[in-house]
Order: sequence, then C-alpha cells, then structure tokens
Amino acid sequence: MTGDPDLVLVVDFGAQYAQLIARRVREAHVYSEIVPRSMPVAEMIARRPKAIIFSGGPASVHAEGAPSIDPAIYRSGVPLLGLCYGAQLISRDLGGEVERTGRGEYGRTALKVGEPAVLFRDTPTELNVWMSHFDTIKQAPSGATVFASTPDTPAAAFGDRERAIYGVQFHPEVAHTEHGQDVLKAFLTDVAGCRPTWTKVSIIEHAVEEIRAQTRGERVICGLSGGVDSAVAAALVHKAIGDRLTCVFVDTGLLRLGEAEQVEDTFRRQFEIDLVHVKAADRFVAALDDVLDPERKRKIIGETFIRVFEETARDFDDARFLVQGTLYPDIVESGGGDNANIKSHHNVGGLPDDMNFELVEPLRNLFKDEVRDRRGAGAPGGGRLAPAVPGARTRGADHRHDHGRADRGATTRRRGRDRGDQARRAVPGDLAVVRRAPRGAHRGRHG
Repeated sequence: MTGDPDLVLVVDFGAQYAQLIARRVREAHVYSEIVPRSMPVAEMIARRPKAIIFSGGPASVHAEGAPSIDPAIYRSGVPLLGLCYGAQLISRDLGGEVERTGRGEYGRTALKVGEPAVLFRDTPTELNVWMSHFDTIKQAPSGATVFASTPDTPAAAFGDRERAIYGVQFHPEVAHTEHGQDVLKAFLTDVAGCRPTWTKVSIIEHAVEEIRAQTRGERVICGLSGGVDSAVAAALVHKAIGDRLTCVFVDTGLLRLGEAEQVEDTFRRQFEIDLVHVKAADRFVAALDDVLDPERKRKIIGETFIRVFEETARDFDDARFLVQGTLYPDIVESGGGDNANIKSHHNVGGLPDDMNFELVEPLRNLFKDEVRDRRGAGAPGGGRLAPAVPGARTRGADHRHDHGRADRGATTRRRGRDRGDQARRAVPGDLAVVRRAPRGAHRGRHG
C-alpha cells in the first residue's frame, strides 16, 4: 500500500444516519470517519481531509442552542457537502434563507434537477429522493447556484463551485433515494478529488503494517470468541507476526450447549494458530449473579475478560499486547465526546482503567459488513468469512497441555495439524471463506 488512504470526515450533528453516511463513503472506496461537531476545526483540518460532510440532525437551525460549528470551516478550503440539517446549516451560515413554513417534507419526494450540476452528472433530471425535514431552504447561500428543487423546497440542492461548498436537502445515503450513491460519488470524486483506494487488499496491507509497528517483535495474545470479528483480527495479527501470537478462547458459561467445543474444534482444525482454552464459567456466572442492569452487566463482562487474559498472559512471558475484534460501531455506540452512549460494548466501555495490556485492534476502523464482506471473494452463498494465512495447513492431531489453576479453571492448549474436513478457498487479500460450521460454531461473545 502506497501511503495512507484519502480521508473524509463526517461531522455528526445528531443524525441517526451518521454511521450510514460514513459507510456509503466507504462503499465508494474512500476512507471515512465520524467526528463530533465539537471537534475544533483546526484539529479537523490538521488531519488533512479531502472532504468534509455535515450529517443531518433532528434539530431546527432556528432553535435556541441548535447544533452549530465554527465558521472557520467555511474558510478552510476543504470541499464541504451538507445533508439535510447540514445543508440548512450551511445555508444559514453563508447568507441563505432557511424558513419555518409550517409544513415539511417527509418520505419519498419528487426532485427536479434544473441547472447542470456535478452532483447530478449520473442521474436523470427527475428522480425520487427521501426527505425528512420541517424547515425549508428557501434561498441558497450567497454565491451559490440552485441545482434542484421540489414543490416545497425551492433550493433542494445548491453549490458554490468556487468554494466547493454544496448542500442537498434530501438524504442521498438512504436506499430510498434514487441515485443517492451516484450523488455522493460525484461529490467525492469530481468535487473533492478523492482516490478510490480503500479496498480489501489495501485494508489488510495497512493493518499488517500497523500491527508490526505496534508490537515490535513482542509476544501477543488474542481474545478469541470464534466469531467473525475476533477471528479476522486473529488472522491479520498472525499474518503480521506469525508464531508470536497465542489465541485465548474463554468459555464464559454464557454460550449455547456444546458451543465452546465447536469453537475449539473449528479453530484447532482450521488454523495454524496456537490456541488456549480457558474454562471460566463459574467466575463469570458468579460475577453476574443478581445483576439486572444491562449496562452494568457489559462492564462486568469486560472487566472479567481482562482479568482472565491477564492471568493467562503470565504463562506467555507476561505478554503485554492484547488483540481484540473491536469494530468501529463498537466505539461510536459506546459514547464519548458528543456521541450518545447507545450501549457500552464490553471490549470498549467495559474495559477497566488499570488493565495491564496495550490493545491491538486491527478492525477498530471497520464496519461489520466490511469485515464480513464476501463480494468478489468467490464465496459460496452459505459461507462465512474466516481468516486464513497464505499457505496455512489445516489442523487435527492434538497435543494437550493442561495448566490447572484453581481460580480460572482448566486450560487446554492444543497443537497439531492434519488436513481437516472444513472446505476452504483462498481469496483476494489472504482471507478465506469457510463453509458454515454447525449452528453456533462462529457465534462468539468476545470480539
């Protein structure tokens, strides 16, 4: 991979679709991140984004204390695109007119494109878009041209070519908007000049480089659940550092009957990765006894996992790096800054402050479907994404070492290799698709 990918920042103004906007940008093969509106503009610009997108939001620009942003962003020279509330904010801040009409637009709405515009280069002149607003953009900002309108919104799309500032009153990110992705792509490529370099191969190459730089030749353990997230994380780390990785599968007692054995069997057979199975059901069940609040449960589970990993690490030269299958939505949903705390994830909001590990999270910038994505991979329809190391052999004949420890139960370490019976095919980016294992075998609870 040559250099970092181009970056698009999605400024969150309280939209329920902020993650969807970021995901749609990535579908155009451009890397995106969600940032709070409270982030200083100087900090945003220091990250050298190729473009900035303002999300929608539930507020009115006329309301007292309505979400706003430092006007310096309009002088930054970075191409801007405002969606719904974001477009209204741009219009209000730059001399346009946003009016309280007493009637809004909701749902599918007919949009008519008038002036030729870069945003609509690949769309028909009439299309249905998805609206969800009460205030209406009556007049575009000073110096901007109106490109499209609806019966109730005279300036439903506008742009200032000189300043590269654009706004659309509708939601191009939702599937209900016809050609919505074409509108976003046109902004990203023709206005902002973003390169489509955010691909499967580039993601893997970048992750491997970062893992090697972070771990610096030291021993690493991975919290493995058998689920897709932690499995792919383990594969990336193994690709980067090889035998310095040991995977630790913790049986919490919260799995389905026989699921722990299925997970162990799958990973013992499938991957050339050292595996430790820690049986800690009594410990987790005791910690959760009489706890009813879901948020508290998640924090207890997160801390208990870490304590078990810390104890296991003592058997491996006190490994100080812990791999987790943390995803980007885990971080966003766990709150922080202006972000609402949707729910704490045990591997984010549930981590204790005094843990002894430095986290390695190769998937923390990825959405779930980016991890699971099988398109173009030659995967059978019923397959699941699972990791494989180039040239890896499947595993079989086992060599067990029991490390008895009263406070965390029996630990079983398995090594060995045979051809196994799980079908696997190599795919681009050194990931492989494994045919679906027995129900539950890949449904983990950690990562």
